[in-house]
Amino acid sequence: MTPACLFCCIIEHKRPAALVYEDKEFIALMDKYPINSGHCLVIPRSHHESLLSMSSSEVGKLYALVCTISKAVMSAVNADGFNIGQNNGKAANQIIPHVHVHIIPRFRDDNREGKWPSRKIGDYEKLENTAQKIRSILHACTDIGPS
Repeated sequence: MTPACLFCCIIEHKRPAALVYEDKEFIALMDKYPINSGHCLVIPRSHHESLLSMSSSEVGKLYALVCTISKAVMSAVNADGFNIGQNNGKAANQIIPHVHVHIIPRFRDDNREGKWPSRKIGDYEKLENTAQKIRSILHACTDIGPS
């Protein structure tokens, strides 16, 4: 853990977050600045600034969980599709230097040109309500259960 890292602070429960899932290796939470309802992040507990510093096994586990969480997100918000995003380095617009994967639900009418809708500051109560829906679906439809 890196004390100055925002995600490390969230992982250590020193900062609030609308949690979707956590286990001994990963945490998933609602993005505080969502592009769309249901936008969440999947983050390894171990601090890695780049995907390239992770082992192939760690990356495989990360993306296996991304797939599982994506299914629950899609169901929870009735999305029509979704994007997966993962940035590495400032040049790639990585804001927080701790590996994280964005799951961004998309809706037929969220942008006519297919571009990203604008980010907004998420209302914590709405984020927590969506997180609860996702947790319920994970519990009902998978063997990973609630966080």
